[in-house]
Amino acid sequence: MVKGSITALVTPFTKDGLDEQAFQDHVEWQIASGTHGLVPCGTTGESATLTHEEHKRVIRLCVEAAAGRVPVIAGAGSNETRVSIEYAQVAKDCGADAALVVAPYYNKPSQEGIFQHFKAISDSVDIPIVVYNIPGRSVVDITNETMGRLAQLKHVIGCKDATGDIGRVQGLTDRCGADFIQLSGDDPTALAHFVHGGCGTISVGSNVAPKQYADFHNAMLAGDFVLARELNATLDRLHKDLFLDPSPGPAKYVLTLLGRMTEHVRLPMTPCGEETKAKVRSAMIRAGIDL
Repeated sequence: MVKGSITALVTPFTKDGLDEQAFQDHVEWQIASGTHGLVPCGTTGESATLTHEEHKRVIRLCVEAAAGRVPVIAGAGSNETRVSIEYAQVAKDCGADAALVVAPYYNKPSQEGIFQHFKAISDSVDIPIVVYNIPGRSVVDITNETMGRLAQLKHVIGCKDATGDIGRVQGLTDRCGADFIQLSGDDPTALAHFVHGGCGTISVGSNVAPKQYADFHNAMLAGDFVLARELNATLDRLHKDLFLDPSPGPAKYVLTLLGRMTEHVRLPMTPCGEETKAKVRSAMIRAGIDL
Protein backbone atom coordinates (compact mmCIF):
# COMPACT_ATOMS: atom_id res chain seq x y z
CA MET A 1 0.00 0.00 0.00
CA VAL A 2 2.99 2.35 0.36
CA LYS A 3 3.16 3.91 -3.09
CA GLY A 4 2.22 6.94 -5.15
CA SER A 5 1.94 10.51 -3.91
CA ILE A 6 2.68 10.51 -0.19
CA THR A 7 2.46 13.96 1.36
CA ALA A 8 5.12 15.12 3.78
CA LEU A 9 2.60 17.09 5.80
CA VAL A 10 3.25 20.59 7.02
CA THR A 11 2.36 21.27 10.66
CA PRO A 12 0.05 24.28 11.06
CA PHE A 13 0.85 26.49 14.04
CA THR A 14 -0.89 29.22 15.93
CA LYS A 15 1.08 31.81 17.86
CA ASP A 16 0.77 29.61 20.94
CA GLY A 17 1.01 26.03 19.67
CA LEU A 18 -0.39 23.50 17.24
CA ASP A 19 -3.40 24.38 15.12
CA GLU A 20 -5.03 20.98 15.52
CA GLN A 21 -8.17 21.75 13.54
CA ALA A 22 -6.22 23.15 10.57
CA PHE A 23 -3.99 20.08 10.62
CA GLN A 24 -6.84 17.60 10.57
CA ASP A 25 -8.64 19.66 7.91
CA HIS A 26 -5.43 19.51 5.86
CA VAL A 27 -5.35 15.72 6.20
CA GLU A 28 -8.98 15.49 5.08
CA TRP A 29 -8.31 17.68 2.03
CA GLN A 30 -5.33 15.54 1.10
CA ILE A 31 -7.32 12.32 1.22
CA ALA A 32 -10.31 13.81 -0.62
CA SER A 33 -7.92 14.99 -3.34
CA GLY A 34 -6.53 11.51 -3.97
CA THR A 35 -3.28 11.56 -1.99
CA HIS A 36 -2.03 7.99 -1.51
CA GLY A 37 -0.36 8.34 1.89
CA LEU A 38 0.63 10.73 4.66
CA VAL A 39 3.81 11.51 6.59
CA PRO A 40 3.34 13.54 9.77
CA CYS A 41 6.35 14.82 11.72
CA GLY A 42 8.84 14.77 8.87
CA THR A 43 11.22 17.55 7.88
CA THR A 44 8.42 19.46 6.14
CA GLY A 45 6.40 19.16 9.35
CA GLU A 46 9.13 21.10 11.19
CA SER A 47 9.70 18.09 13.42
CA ALA A 48 12.96 19.57 14.69
CA THR A 49 10.99 22.39 16.33
CA LEU A 50 8.28 20.23 17.89
CA THR A 51 8.38 19.35 21.56
CA HIS A 52 8.25 15.63 22.35
CA GLU A 53 4.62 15.95 23.37
CA GLU A 54 3.72 17.90 20.22
CA HIS A 55 5.46 15.28 18.08
CA LYS A 56 3.39 12.52 19.64
CA ARG A 57 0.22 14.59 19.40
CA VAL A 58 0.65 15.29 15.69
CA ILE A 59 1.02 11.57 14.97
CA ARG A 60 -2.17 10.85 16.92
CA LEU A 61 -4.08 13.61 15.13
CA CYS A 62 -2.98 12.33 11.72
CA VAL A 63 -3.91 8.71 12.40
CA GLU A 64 -7.25 9.81 13.83
CA ALA A 65 -8.09 12.00 10.83
CA ALA A 66 -6.90 9.46 8.25
CA ALA A 67 -9.07 6.78 9.88
CA GLY A 68 -7.42 3.97 7.96
CA ARG A 69 -8.24 5.38 4.51
CA VAL A 70 -4.60 5.83 3.46
CA PRO A 71 -1.33 4.68 5.03
CA VAL A 72 0.23 6.90 7.68
CA ILE A 73 4.03 6.71 7.82
CA ALA A 74 4.85 8.57 11.02
CA GLY A 75 8.10 10.44 11.38
CA ALA A 76 10.08 8.78 14.16
CA GLY A 77 13.55 10.13 13.50
CA SER A 78 16.05 11.41 16.02
CA ASN A 79 19.81 11.50 16.42
CA GLU A 80 19.27 9.75 19.76
CA THR A 81 18.36 6.11 19.33
CA ARG A 82 16.25 5.88 22.46
CA VAL A 83 14.12 8.82 21.29
CA SER A 84 13.57 7.19 17.90
CA ILE A 85 12.47 4.01 19.67
CA GLU A 86 10.05 6.06 21.77
CA TYR A 87 8.57 7.80 18.71
CA ALA A 88 8.28 4.51 16.83
CA GLN A 89 6.44 3.00 19.79
CA VAL A 90 4.05 5.96 19.85
CA ALA A 91 3.44 5.48 16.14
CA LYS A 92 2.73 1.81 16.75
CA ASP A 93 0.42 2.52 19.69
CA CYS A 94 -1.50 5.16 17.72
CA GLY A 95 -2.12 2.81 14.82
CA ALA A 96 0.27 4.27 12.24
CA ASP A 97 1.07 1.92 9.38
CA ALA A 98 4.82 2.50 9.42
CA ALA A 99 7.57 4.69 10.86
CA LEU A 100 9.84 6.93 8.80
CA VAL A 101 13.26 6.99 10.47
CA VAL A 102 15.97 9.36 9.26
CA ALA A 103 19.67 8.60 9.44
CA PRO A 104 21.03 9.98 12.73
CA TYR A 105 22.00 13.61 12.11
CA TYR A 106 24.74 15.77 13.67
CA ASN A 107 26.45 12.80 15.38
CA LYS A 108 28.08 11.65 12.09
CA PRO A 109 28.02 7.93 12.97
CA SER A 110 29.91 5.30 11.00
CA GLN A 111 28.08 2.90 8.70
CA GLU A 112 28.16 0.38 11.54
CA GLY A 113 26.67 2.97 13.88
CA ILE A 114 23.90 3.66 11.38
CA PHE A 115 23.17 -0.06 11.10
CA GLN A 116 23.08 -0.51 14.88
CA HIS A 117 20.77 2.51 15.25
CA PHE A 118 18.17 0.98 12.92
CA LYS A 119 18.68 -2.50 14.33
CA ALA A 120 17.90 -1.22 17.82
CA ILE A 121 14.66 0.34 16.61
CA SER A 122 13.69 -2.75 14.60
CA ASP A 123 14.42 -5.00 17.58
CA SER A 124 12.43 -2.80 19.97
CA VAL A 125 9.21 -1.93 18.12
CA ASP A 126 6.96 -4.13 16.00
CA ILE A 127 6.25 -1.62 13.24
CA PRO A 128 7.33 -1.46 9.57
CA ILE A 129 10.24 0.95 9.11
CA VAL A 130 11.06 3.13 6.11
CA VAL A 131 14.70 4.24 6.23
CA TYR A 132 15.20 7.90 5.30
CA ASN A 133 18.52 8.73 3.64
CA ILE A 134 19.13 12.47 3.28
CA PRO A 135 22.85 13.31 3.47
CA GLY A 136 22.17 16.99 2.82
CA ARG A 137 20.56 17.29 6.25
CA SER A 138 21.98 14.38 8.23
CA VAL A 139 25.59 14.84 6.93
CA VAL A 140 26.04 11.05 6.75
CA ASP A 141 25.10 8.94 3.73
CA ILE A 142 23.64 5.46 4.05
CA THR A 143 25.58 3.51 1.44
CA ASN A 144 23.91 0.93 -0.77
CA GLU A 145 25.87 -1.74 1.05
CA THR A 146 24.55 -0.61 4.43
CA MET A 147 21.02 -0.35 3.03
CA GLY A 148 21.38 -3.94 1.90
CA ARG A 149 22.15 -4.92 5.49
CA LEU A 150 19.25 -2.86 6.80
CA ALA A 151 16.88 -4.59 4.36
CA GLN A 152 17.60 -7.84 6.18
CA LEU A 153 16.26 -6.46 9.47
CA LYS A 154 12.87 -7.84 10.46
CA HIS A 155 10.89 -4.62 10.21
CA VAL A 156 12.69 -2.58 7.53
CA ILE A 157 10.45 -2.52 4.44
CA GLY A 158 11.94 0.21 2.29
CA CYS A 159 13.65 3.58 2.01
CA LYS A 160 13.06 7.19 1.18
CA ASP A 161 16.01 8.36 -0.90
CA ALA A 162 16.76 12.08 -0.97
CA THR A 163 20.27 11.81 -2.39
CA GLY A 164 19.13 12.78 -5.89
CA ASP A 165 21.22 9.91 -7.29
CA ILE A 166 18.89 8.00 -9.62
CA GLY A 167 21.59 5.41 -10.22
CA ARG A 168 21.06 4.13 -6.71
CA VAL A 169 17.63 2.69 -7.47
CA GLN A 170 18.87 -0.33 -9.42
CA GLY A 171 21.77 -0.77 -7.03
CA LEU A 172 19.35 -0.96 -4.12
CA THR A 173 17.11 -3.37 -6.01
CA ASP A 174 20.12 -5.60 -6.57
CA ARG A 175 21.03 -5.54 -2.87
CA CYS A 176 17.61 -5.32 -1.20
CA GLY A 177 15.33 -7.20 -3.58
CA ALA A 178 12.48 -6.27 -5.88
CA ASP A 179 10.00 -6.09 -2.98
CA PHE A 180 12.03 -3.45 -1.15
CA ILE A 181 9.94 -0.25 -1.31
CA GLN A 182 11.87 2.63 -2.84
CA LEU A 183 10.44 6.13 -2.53
CA SER A 184 11.93 9.32 -3.89
CA GLY A 185 12.46 12.06 -1.34
CA ASP A 186 12.48 14.87 -3.90
CA ASP A 187 9.68 15.92 -6.24
CA PRO A 188 12.09 16.90 -9.07
CA THR A 189 13.42 13.32 -9.22
CA ALA A 190 10.03 11.60 -8.90
CA LEU A 191 9.57 10.75 -12.57
CA ALA A 192 13.09 9.42 -13.15
CA HIS A 193 13.11 7.59 -9.82
CA PHE A 194 9.87 5.80 -10.76
CA VAL A 195 11.17 4.88 -14.22
CA HIS A 196 14.23 3.28 -12.64
CA GLY A 197 12.14 1.15 -10.29
CA GLY A 198 10.74 3.34 -7.53
CA CYS A 199 7.07 3.25 -6.55
CA GLY A 200 6.31 6.75 -5.30
CA THR A 201 7.46 9.96 -3.68
CA ILE A 202 7.25 11.51 -0.24
CA SER A 203 6.26 14.87 -1.62
CA VAL A 204 6.35 18.49 -0.46
CA GLY A 205 4.47 19.83 -3.48
CA SER A 206 1.44 17.65 -2.79
CA ASN A 207 0.78 19.78 0.28
CA VAL A 208 -0.36 22.61 -1.97
CA ALA A 209 -1.57 20.71 -5.08
CA PRO A 210 -2.67 17.29 -3.84
CA LYS A 211 -4.94 16.40 -6.77
CA GLN A 212 -2.33 17.36 -9.35
CA TYR A 213 0.38 15.32 -7.66
CA ALA A 214 -1.96 12.38 -7.19
CA ASP A 215 -2.86 12.49 -10.90
CA PHE A 216 0.84 12.59 -11.79
CA HIS A 217 1.59 9.54 -9.66
CA ASN A 218 -1.50 7.70 -10.86
CA ALA A 219 -0.20 8.07 -14.42
CA MET A 220 3.14 6.55 -13.41
CA LEU A 221 1.45 3.74 -11.47
CA ALA A 222 -0.58 2.97 -14.60
CA GLY A 223 2.58 2.90 -16.73
CA ASP A 224 1.46 5.90 -18.80
CA PHE A 225 4.74 7.76 -18.91
CA VAL A 226 3.71 9.97 -21.82
CA LEU A 227 0.97 11.45 -19.65
CA ALA A 228 3.24 11.43 -16.60
CA ARG A 229 5.84 13.49 -18.45
CA GLU A 230 3.19 16.00 -19.53
CA LEU A 231 1.90 16.34 -15.96
CA ASN A 232 5.41 16.60 -14.60
CA ALA A 233 6.04 19.53 -16.94
CA THR A 234 3.14 21.45 -15.40
CA LEU A 235 4.47 20.73 -11.90
CA ASP A 236 8.16 21.25 -12.57
CA ARG A 237 8.36 24.83 -11.35
CA LEU A 238 6.35 23.97 -8.25
CA HIS A 239 8.74 21.09 -7.49
CA LYS A 240 11.59 23.57 -7.39
CA ASP A 241 10.16 26.95 -6.39
CA LEU A 242 8.80 25.61 -3.09
CA PHE A 243 12.48 25.42 -2.08
CA LEU A 244 13.61 28.88 -3.17
CA ASP A 245 13.40 29.79 0.53
CA PRO A 246 13.84 27.23 3.32
CA SER A 247 10.97 24.75 3.36
CA PRO A 248 8.19 24.74 4.49
CA GLY A 249 7.98 28.55 4.35
CA PRO A 250 6.91 28.70 0.67
CA ALA A 251 4.43 25.83 1.06
CA LYS A 252 2.82 27.47 4.08
CA TYR A 253 2.58 30.73 2.17
CA VAL A 254 0.62 28.99 -0.62
CA LEU A 255 -1.61 27.26 1.92
CA THR A 256 -2.31 30.69 3.42
CA LEU A 257 -3.40 31.91 -0.03
CA LEU A 258 -5.69 28.88 -0.21
CA GLY A 259 -7.18 29.77 3.18
CA ARG A 260 -6.08 26.54 4.84
CA MET A 261 -3.75 27.75 7.61
CA THR A 262 -1.57 30.62 8.71
CA GLU A 263 1.89 31.28 7.33
CA HIS A 264 3.44 30.82 10.78
CA VAL A 265 6.69 28.85 10.99
CA ARG A 266 8.90 28.36 14.02
CA LEU A 267 12.32 29.85 14.42
CA PRO A 268 14.90 29.32 13.13
CA MET A 269 12.60 29.01 10.09
CA THR A 270 11.18 32.27 8.76
CA PRO A 271 8.40 33.09 6.29
CA CYS A 272 9.46 33.26 2.66
CA GLY A 273 10.39 36.53 0.99
CA GLU A 274 8.42 38.58 -1.52
CA GLU A 275 10.41 37.40 -4.55
CA THR A 276 9.77 33.76 -3.65
CA LYS A 277 6.09 34.48 -3.06
CA ALA A 278 5.73 35.83 -6.59
CA LYS A 279 7.47 32.81 -8.08
CA VAL A 280 5.45 30.21 -6.19
CA ARG A 281 2.21 31.99 -7.13
CA SER A 282 3.29 31.73 -10.77
CA ALA A 283 4.21 28.06 -10.29
CA MET A 284 0.77 27.33 -8.84
CA ILE A 285 -0.92 28.95 -11.84
CA ARG A 286 1.29 26.90 -14.20
CA ALA A 287 0.12 23.78 -12.32
CA GLY A 288 -3.47 24.72 -13.14
CA ILE A 289 -4.53 26.12 -9.77
CA ASP A 290 -6.44 29.37 -9.49
CA LEU A 291 -5.39 31.58 -6.57
